[in-house]
Amino acid sequence: MNVYHFEDLEKKAESILAPHPFTYVRSGSGDEETMQDNVADLRKWKIRPRFLQDVSKRDLSISLFGKTYKTPYFLAPIGNLGIVHPEAELAVSRAAKQVGIPIIASTVSSFSMEEIAAEAGDRWFQLYCSSDWQITLSFVKRAEQAGYEAIVLTVDMPALGYRAADLTNQYAPFRLGAASGNYFSDPVFQNKLACPPSQDFHSAIGEQVKHLFAPGFTWEDVATLRKATTLPILLKGILHPADAKKAMEYKVDGLIVSNHGGRQLDGCISSIAALPAIVDEVRGRIPVLFDSGIRKGADVVKAMALGADAVLLGRPYVYGLAIDGEEGVKTVLDNFIYDLDATVATAGMRAVSELNRDLVVRDIDRNYI
Repeated sequence: MNVYHFEDLEKKAESILAPHPFTYVRSGSGDEETMQDNVADLRKWKIRPRFLQDVSKRDLSISLFGKTYKTPYFLAPIGNLGIVHPEAELAVSRAAKQVGIPIIASTVSSFSMEEIAAEAGDRWFQLYCSSDWQITLSFVKRAEQAGYEAIVLTVDMPALGYRAADLTNQYAPFRLGAASGNYFSDPVFQNKLACPPSQDFHSAIGEQVKHLFAPGFTWEDVATLRKATTLPILLKGILHPADAKKAMEYKVDGLIVSNHGGRQLDGCISSIAALPAIVDEVRGRIPVLFDSGIRKGADVVKAMALGADAVLLGRPYVYGLAIDGEEGVKTVLDNFIYDLDATVATAGMRAVSELNRDLVVRDIDRNYI
């Protein structure tokens, strides 16, 4: 698979996928202002390299929660992958394990968290809190038992964003069962059904939809979740430094600066625009990860120079999955690692741990001219 640019990955995936699944993956909410800003605002930051440094050996490794990872990449939680490839999260997990990149498995996955765990290496579990606390607690307990190493609580989805493209297509993959792997396998959820999903699929989907979102979820519920598990908890979807401050007050272990890849609140701040203020608020007390808009190695360097401890990779690996399944994902990940290594070297740095704000400037300010 000789595809190296994000735009080429997207075009190749479009040629393979049916129109509605492709649009579901590619699109954002509203008129996609935020999705576009995620990429455009990263481009406004420029790397200011240092030369005549000995970069003959590079170190891309990071440490989080007492564990060392060979690169700063994590695979972002993306649901409904069954619409992209029949092996969905299983193929992604196998590829990530080969390359040595941790996955963050989605609550709304096509396969169950246990099936995913059986194929994965390092793994975290992304949690959408259900409107039924017993389902939520069951998911957490199952994640612990399946060897997931952290809980990533997504907080930016009290309701589904205004997905104009999917509304136009009248396409909702969760109604096809593409997001039911964890629900249909959950004993608490199963007890709510009059009969198994295999006997009445539509009723089971209707029950899942009833419990999919928790618009009443608050900081006090975060405190309840904190008491329910000893695993590290990271909040994904933080964009305001006041929320970062409050997260630390509620004993959260980490943050993920993210706007859901531009798929939730259109017109909100881009992730890279939000990152510096959150890093300044946290001041190294807990890890800060970055998500939304990563398209190449230079984006990773910029995010980490601005204070991110790691980055999440999303749409690129999904396009790899669409193009060539497990091998497609592996190729994309190998290329991203190669790109990052080359970018670190040509920026005059020896390790991602050395990246700092002196390395980047905002192009709009023209301070470097």
